[in-house]
Amino acid sequence: MDDIVGDILDTVSSIDPLLRTVLAFVAMLLETSVLLGLVIPGDTIVIVAALAVEQWPWWLGLIAATVLGALAGESIGFAIGHWLGPKIDRWLARRWPKASLRWRRTERYLARRGGPAIFLSRFLPVAHSLVPLIVGASDMPYRRFIAWTLPACLLWATAYASAGWAAGGTYRELADRLHGAGYIMVGVVVAFLLLVLVAKKVVARFEARHMDDDD
Repeated sequence: MDDIVGDILDTVSSIDPLLRTVLAFVAMLLETSVLLGLVIPGDTIVIVAALAVEQWPWWLGLIAATVLGALAGESIGFAIGHWLGPKIDRWLARRWPKASLRWRRTERYLARRGGPAIFLSRFLPVAHSLVPLIVGASDMPYRRFIAWTLPACLLWATAYASAGWAAGGTYRELADRLHGAGYIMVGVVVAFLLLVLVAKKVVARFEARHMDDDD
């Protein structure tokens, strides 16, 4: 395991820190753009990039790039929703019924919860990809949308970048002194991901009633 982890870290560390940061920005921009969050693993890319971070300025830079990428992607989604929201809605109803059903549920969620739904959607599967589009198609001002999504993006980015930084730093500190340090690094990442999964499940469970049809 140590050899595998060492090879992974060496590969990631061989990439210029600035390029890693830019890649995280691009990954988040794509993840939060029109439905691409369903296929672009932005969270995985941020954690992997954070594993190679050794100095706190690059940690801050990664957080900033992740937040800016998420905001840029969501802004694109908001703009497209503003101009094409109804057309996208009709297209999903014809071609992608399951996504159309998600659209309806997310629409109800936003109508009932307003701003808090925008914040919490960052931590809900699928919803975080649909919310910018649906909000853009609504009468909510862009400024209010950003005011709610910014703190959610900052919390999300800080959590993922910190988890990766802590895991990579732990391995580098223990690698020369402890056989099996790779298991500890993997354990830190897995523990964080399990914590995130549980948190998402809890949020989804408590928010589900706001998405369901009254009937």
